[in-house]
Amino acid sequence: MTTHPPVIIRPTEVRDFPGITALCRAVYPTSQPWAPDQLGSHLQVFPQGQLVAVTGAEEQVVGMAASLIIMWDDYEELHAWRDFTDRGYFRNHDPAGRTLYGAEVMVHPAMQRRRIGKRLYEARRDIARTHRLARIRAGARLRGYHKYAGRLTPHEYVLGILNGRIKGPTLSFQLREGFEVFDVVGNYITNDPESLGYAALIEWLNRAVATPADVALRDPKWRVGPVRPRATPARRPQDRRIRSDRPS
Repeated sequence: MTTHPPVIIRPTEVRDFPGITALCRAVYPTSQPWAPDQLGSHLQVFPQGQLVAVTGAEEQVVGMAASLIIMWDDYEELHAWRDFTDRGYFRNHDPAGRTLYGAEVMVHPAMQRRRIGKRLYEARRDIARTHRLARIRAGARLRGYHKYAGRLTPHEYVLGILNGRIKGPTLSFQLREGFEVFDVVGNYITNDPESLGYAALIEWLNRAVATPADVALRDPKWRVGPVRPRATPARRPQDRRIRSDRPS
């Protein structure tokens, strides 16, 4: 039986930057990795929101997560990843906000199925709890959509995942982690042939803090499927503006 060295989740440090660059190239070989000045900006504006998974005596970076706090009312749902993250620099981090925005999570392909992603998501939930934030929101890129684009719209593809008919490489995992879909948007990421630019907007509620006013009133079409049976507050259809970070 093979024994692997333990994986530790800890805050990101400057010494991790080369490892994060190598991780990016392993996960997204055709995309630009996080630049050192972007990573440095993350640590300057919100060090508590940046995490790495490391292993071995040399602390090889095998996973990472990056996040910032935003005031959701300052954005439109149709905004792209670059808008929510200030082009990846997080200079729009707003400590007065009540939404933790998940900008990135990745795990080295060789380290899949070792629960590293699950631990990074749990550590991110701990950030939301520690900062008494109402929720975590993110854009889940629809990685497998390019295989279905000829016969399904992006909305139909997401509904197929929610109903259990389709296994989404990323979204299915996020649903198991307690996230819920509240919309699907285009042009979320550029130059992504797997998703064709589409993403599902997802949310995890911190139920120790969230009030009824914080609960996103989602279109009922997203409340389908057998993914996570659990009790939730009754919801009604809404227009696209009723998702406030401002206390009522």
